[in-house]
Amino acid sequence: MARITRRTILKLSGAGAVAARTGGLAAILATGRAPAFAQAKTVHWLRWADFVPASDQLLKGQITEECQKATGIKLEVETINANDIQARITSSIQSGSGPDIIMTLGNWPQLYAQSCADVGDIADELGKAQGGIYDICKVVSTVDGKWIGVPWCVGGTLVAYRKSWLAEVGFDGKFPATWDQFRTAGQKLKKAGRPYGQTAGHTFGDAPGWWYPYLWSWGGKEVEADGKTVVLDSKETLESVKFAVPLWKETMDEGGLAWDDTNNNRAFLSGTISATNNGASIYLEAKKKPDTYKTEQGTPMKDDILHAGIPAGPGGQFNFPGPFTNLLMKYSKDQAAAKQFLRWISSKEIFDKWFVSQQGYTAGPTKVWENHHVWSVDPVLAPFKQIPVTGRMAGYAGSPTQKAAEVQTKYIVVDMYAKAIQGMSPADAVKWAHGEMVKVYSA
Repeated sequence: MARITRRTILKLSGAGAVAARTGGLAAILATGRAPAFAQAKTVHWLRWADFVPASDQLLKGQITEECQKATGIKLEVETINANDIQARITSSIQSGSGPDIIMTLGNWPQLYAQSCADVGDIADELGKAQGGIYDICKVVSTVDGKWIGVPWCVGGTLVAYRKSWLAEVGFDGKFPATWDQFRTAGQKLKKAGRPYGQTAGHTFGDAPGWWYPYLWSWGGKEVEADGKTVVLDSKETLESVKFAVPLWKETMDEGGLAWDDTNNNRAFLSGTISATNNGASIYLEAKKKPDTYKTEQGTPMKDDILHAGIPAGPGGQFNFPGPFTNLLMKYSKDQAAAKQFLRWISSKEIFDKWFVSQQGYTAGPTKVWENHHVWSVDPVLAPFKQIPVTGRMAGYAGSPTQKAAEVQTKYIVVDMYAKAIQGMSPADAVKWAHGEMVKVYSA
């Protein structure tokens, strides 16, 4: 065996370097060793477990593979229950390590502004390339003009209802337009064993998605336009609570006090409730499995489902949009790679694949997606297209600030109604909630 000297090693190293520069396969083989490669970049993306499972499958499969090929980034997509995301964010910030990018819901970004990297360059590019970012996305993704997150999409809720059951109680081809009509129809439905189903529990989406618009529809509001003066304790709020108590007992499945964001889906698909404020996931599941989810006549349930906005009150009619925002965390060890990934995944060509997989469950973060063909495929889902431009965010009549996000996270508005439903006087429930909100806004 030939003796290997230090000079031989240096020659081989030099040959390897030349080969690396020239890219010549023969030169690489001449060195007698494999070339050295740079360490692969990895980006860890934490998201909720989507109510459209096909979208998660797409991200973890095809998109992950394409990301590696197109960017050289090894993408790690982790999905967890949305109710667990905030605890995960807190622990990651405290430890200084965790997912590079975390997808948040609603106005949550405001709570973590100090821990997010500036992504203004990406957001600006996104808005210019795709017709402008929706105002509700911008307001939750910026603090003092600085972009703390990259808008991803806009979710939201409408009332999914069994059209045949509503027709039987006098609402053929339509949904109750006012709270009085809603109550009258619900009384009949509950007597027939077909109550409405809604949550008044601590769950991220369906609870605030119902009770905030309900409050606003009566003319109630959390704060004045200055975003500081708490005005929850008002005649309008009190009237909303007074009406909510009998509405709950006369029309609702009363087990909803303990429901999370999945219970109403299961209840509707099992035929035990007639209507519930929800995303498009109920309909999409029924559509996906027509042989599994059927009406009492044995026909596919999907053909008996329509969507409508929650009823209007003296203050108007509203929805509660749910912007989704990707936060690049300051503790990330490779922010350059994370930014590269965010640009790539948000590009029209790549985002389109995910958007199609949603089938109308969410709207895009920018106005270009309003004209996407997905909205013409199924008219039952078409109403969700308007979610980004017909709603309000928590913290009305102010902005969805960090204080507003804290109030929402503490479920103060939801608990105001839940306490009254469980026996506290409406006046005391309002005073309690007002006091808790003052504590937050005055801190």
